[in-house]
Amino acid sequence: MNTPVTETGRPSRRLRLPSFGVQVLIGLALGVVLGLVARAMGPDSVDAAGVTDPNWLTETLTTVGGVFVTLLRTIVPPLVFLAIVASIANLRDVTGAARLAWKTLAWFAITALIAVGIGMVLGLVLQPGDHASVSADAAAAPSTTGSWLDFLTGLVPANVLGLEGSAGDDGSVGLSFNVLQILVVAIAVGIATLKVGSDADSFLAVVRSALTVVQKVLWWVILLAPIATVGLLGNAVATYGWDALGSLGTFTVAIYAGLVLVLLGVYPVLLRLNGLSAKQFFSGAWPAISLAFVSRSSVGTMPLTQSVTERNLGVPRAYASFAVPLGATTKMDGCASIYPAISAIFVAQFFGLDLSVTDYVLIAFVSVIGSAATAGVTGATVMLTLTLSTLGLPLEGVGLLLAIDPILDMGRTATNVAGQALVPTIVAKREGILDLDAYNARRTGRAWREDAPQDALVPA
Repeated sequence: MNTPVTETGRPSRRLRLPSFGVQVLIGLALGVVLGLVARAMGPDSVDAAGVTDPNWLTETLTTVGGVFVTLLRTIVPPLVFLAIVASIANLRDVTGAARLAWKTLAWFAITALIAVGIGMVLGLVLQPGDHASVSADAAAAPSTTGSWLDFLTGLVPANVLGLEGSAGDDGSVGLSFNVLQILVVAIAVGIATLKVGSDADSFLAVVRSALTVVQKVLWWVILLAPIATVGLLGNAVATYGWDALGSLGTFTVAIYAGLVLVLLGVYPVLLRLNGLSAKQFFSGAWPAISLAFVSRSSVGTMPLTQSVTERNLGVPRAYASFAVPLGATTKMDGCASIYPAISAIFVAQFFGLDLSVTDYVLIAFVSVIGSAATAGVTGATVMLTLTLSTLGLPLEGVGLLLAIDPILDMGRTATNVAGQALVPTIVAKREGILDLDAYNARRTGRAWREDAPQDALVPA
């Protein structure tokens, strides 16, 4: 076999791009640099009402990041519906399917309780409300609130597509999707296919074929992640910076300390207790965790979370395609456990209110049961207002924390997504269906292992 040579007689070398993980790291670094440059440039102009016109670099970063998140969110509805229907249909050939579902929910609750416990301890030890220099004038009730009634009514699909409409100030109508409603519809259709039996085979063939096509499109979108990282993180730095952290420094330290303790303390311990390498878990889940950090959207990251859970961590598709979407709507250790626990304590301390033992029990209860109230919502305002209203604390306290919410939301979302990949991995290992060869494989830096088995649940 002849080796191609150049004019100098040396063998030609094919240009190789850095691995996917390295590309994301480069994007993170470049995003911070460009964000700082954009912030130093300042706004182009400020009108009489105080509204700023961002400079061209900030506008470019915003557009690049926004387009990517829009593409991800666009692919989520068909992916969730098709994956859930197909996975439920696949479970008819699996013994103990109900046991898998209940164990998944149990581990969701266990890890949420641990996270909220850490949040409450940090809130009591660091006392962020007593060390805040933020002015009480900033207190204001948010425009978006959460309640138990909203959560229960939100479970009922308004239409088969899970679409919701909202009117803008200019008379326009915007459409958004409710992931929780799509999940409910998909579960109902999936169970119906099981009941129908062989008559649904043609329908399932179409669903599986469509799922394959959607996943191919998803791969094309994910390839843009390193570029999108530049825009998403750059926009966050340029828009928010770090100026607002001064008045809420102790609160910020408490939140990130809780996130680090859960992410790098609790999760590795749980992995080791189940005979799994923490290093392999984080190297496999890294693409999803890093994207969650910059995108600040568990729902937007969900397609990548599911992919790395299946292909890097070795969780069978029939189970992962059910557990990960379920986790993206109900499993949020950052937004629904650590954050509302510390925030509720902050608000109580700031307004000079005492919390009883019953109040702390209620915080834990809301964190475990009410986290689905944040489904489809970027940020944790709905969950925080649900917690405050349950405890009878002033909703105006939310306004004190909004200035630094985007900075906190990056770490919260990364922790959410790590937990959404962790639980299916642990459950699959305990049930003997985890592909240990895939889990322990040498990481190539790609978003997933393309040669990993994808179909039947086979004991490892």
